[in-house]
Amino acid sequence: MIVDAEKRLEKQLYRTVKDACEDYQLLKPDDRIMVAMSGGKDSYTLFHFLTKLVPRLPFKVELIAVHLDQVQPGYDGQSLHTYLASTGWPFEILREDTYSVVTEHLDSKSTYCSLCSRLRRGILYTAAARLGCNKLALGHHRDDALETFLLNLFYSGKLQAMPASYRTDDGRFDVIRPLIQCAEKDIAAYAATQPFPIIPCNLCGSQDGLKRDAMTALLAQLEQTNPNIRAVMANALTNVRPSHLLDRDVARAWAERDPAIRPAVEAAPRKQHVAAEPVFAGGKLRVLS
Repeated sequence: MIVDAEKRLEKQLYRTVKDACEDYQLLKPDDRIMVAMSGGKDSYTLFHFLTKLVPRLPFKVELIAVHLDQVQPGYDGQSLHTYLASTGWPFEILREDTYSVVTEHLDSKSTYCSLCSRLRRGILYTAAARLGCNKLALGHHRDDALETFLLNLFYSGKLQAMPASYRTDDGRFDVIRPLIQCAEKDIAAYAATQPFPIIPCNLCGSQDGLKRDAMTALLAQLEQTNPNIRAVMANALTNVRPSHLLDRDVARAWAERDPAIRPAVEAAPRKQHVAAEPVFAGGKLRVLS
């Protein structure tokens, strides 16, 4: 029974990744994709399912797994090295001491994640250019998108989540998120059944009380009264009504949209309603007949 449950979960995740790649056209002929391997459950799951999906595509796509050793205290990447070598897919392990840069520039009360992420991303971009990659695949999942949406809503005053893909500011790469429709609990459950050698993060993982943790707690609290809250919120991100927002640029772009984009529904004739007779009228009221 346990084996059957694992197989069902694997099929479910594979189908979800496949659907996301098709819905958002994340994989295209002759793509050369760097798969960013942090050593966490998400990046292992991402790489695992891409290596299952890519050989079944009707066109050629190349994958290169890249891991960055950030010289964190106690780091041991040998198990990750062994795992990647066992897959038979191309991979590289880079080394750059971003840990010292982050800890020297920020005190223990500051959030490390933002600076660490920027440094890591810059190193990966440089490697992607050297390797001739046109895309970078990241392991962000559905819950990451929901938490980012709440963070931006509550702390930045903007409606913004995580897109399935976007072009980098310099126009060199497309960043794709094949796990964007996958629930974190499903990824965690699946990773627990696999021989993924998880490498803990000793940087952001060393801090308590981060804002993102608060968003995770909020979602868990809401889930107590609505078990489907995460799925409902994720659906909302795909079901935007620009006409009912207050951003004037969005309203103008929506008004000028192609007629084929969500065509306006033709209004049905209104029924004649019962008229309410006034019981009191004061002031100078002009009555229209």
